[in-house]
Amino acid sequence: MDIWGITHRGVVREENQDAFAVRTLAEDKLLAVVCDGMGGARAGNIASTLAVETFLELFGQLWNDKQVASEQMLESAAAYANEVVHRRSATDEACFGMGTTMVVVLLDGERAVILNEGDSRAYHITQENITRVTRDHSLVEDLMLRGDLTPEQARTHPHKNLITRALGAEPDLHADLFVQEAKQGDFFLLCSDGLSNIVSDQEMLYEVIHGGPADECCQRLLDIALKRGAPDNVTVALIRC
Repeated sequence: MDIWGITHRGVVREENQDAFAVRTLAEDKLLAVVCDGMGGARAGNIASTLAVETFLELFGQLWNDKQVASEQMLESAAAYANEVVHRRSATDEACFGMGTTMVVVLLDGERAVILNEGDSRAYHITQENITRVTRDHSLVEDLMLRGDLTPEQARTHPHKNLITRALGAEPDLHADLFVQEAKQGDFFLLCSDGLSNIVSDQEMLYEVIHGGPADECCQRLLDIALKRGAPDNVTVALIRC
């Protein structure tokens, strides 16, 4: 099992408000976290960095408790991160209204436990297919599910970046949790919308499976986004089972 990650501020933004972490926990257990912050001035950067750090803090404590299930570890650590970001947003004038997306994959042997809040995504990639595991918590995703928008219209919609949930926006966490089978040779890809808005799912599939060495895949995907103007921060993490 292997894990990689990369982040870049992109071509247009002056600051990178994404944050990520990748960890090898044991021979068959890996963890990846991607957050995409929002807020004025430096608040987005504070939100995403604080979320990653506090998530890892509690997760590390729970990891040593063999009685805690993987699902509970992710939910508890994300809830703690939500609490800390929300408190900072409410008490620090410079951070008022800040928040962040969060997507996490814990590869635990033959299964992957995935948590998300916002529109950062997790994909499950096999030799033949790419499947988006997470659902965006966004306006255009809701419109698409109601049948008011096609996927093609959603991709270019002027309000595609409006999210309906964010970590730290409310006192309580409302994240989604998924459990996915993980077979040998499978990949799990996490990314902020700075990648998914620019690079299609099929292009991700090609780069992961056919584009070249797996340890260079994150850089290849970033390069594609940069060549296309990368109007937002770009973050990608990749796990190989």
